[in-house]
Amino acid sequence: MHHRTVEELMTRPVVQARRDTPFKELVRLLADNDVTAVPVVDDLGRPMGVVSEADLLRKSADQADPTGRTPVPHLEAWERAKAEGSRAEELMSAPAVCARPEWSVVEAARLMETQHVKRLPVVDEADRLLGIVSRGDLLRVFLRGDGAIREEITREVLHRTLALEPADVAVEVREGRVELSGTVEYRSLIPVVEQLCRGVDGVVSVAGNLAWRRDDARPSAAGS
Repeated sequence: MHHRTVEELMTRPVVQARRDTPFKELVRLLADNDVTAVPVVDDLGRPMGVVSEADLLRKSADQADPTGRTPVPHLEAWERAKAEGSRAEELMSAPAVCARPEWSVVEAARLMETQHVKRLPVVDEADRLLGIVSRGDLLRVFLRGDGAIREEITREVLHRTLALEPADVAVEVREGRVELSGTVEYRSLIPVVEQLCRGVDGVVSVAGNLAWRRDDARPSAAGS
């Protein structure tokens, strides 16, 4: 099976900032390029951190409300330092959480989830910036057509991997939802079929309505 990689989904070239890029230029970079964050790179092009709208907005949140309706929020020392910063290296969230171009969608999504980030700079073996991948980029795999999903499941999963014939298992795909019906030889094969189908790019869910000829958990029984 072919799984789309981070390299296929990432955005490049990347809008980026240098460590000494001033605050107003960072705001301009975001606005002019219609992005919500930019990686900050060192002199060798290696990501040091990421400056996002949230990082820059701290400067406004730290100011007194001229109407007097809201109090100045309490900030930790590190938050105060960022709010008072004027250059990218003072404002950025660091260190940069990065991905590799050969990673799968699953690997990148899990890293985003565990690190609570919305985007990942993508780097090569020397940690130089190649691109950037966002949550929206990863979601593009779910734009894959139902016909392509069905074809891959039928050809790659059922026939090539599991040596099943088209007459054994029928596949229907609607809006990424896979429905399986038919009969397989062994009961233990059913969760294997379903799990492999879930791993196909673009699959939203898998509903199995499969019967079996032999219950290999109980050799004397047969069922459906």
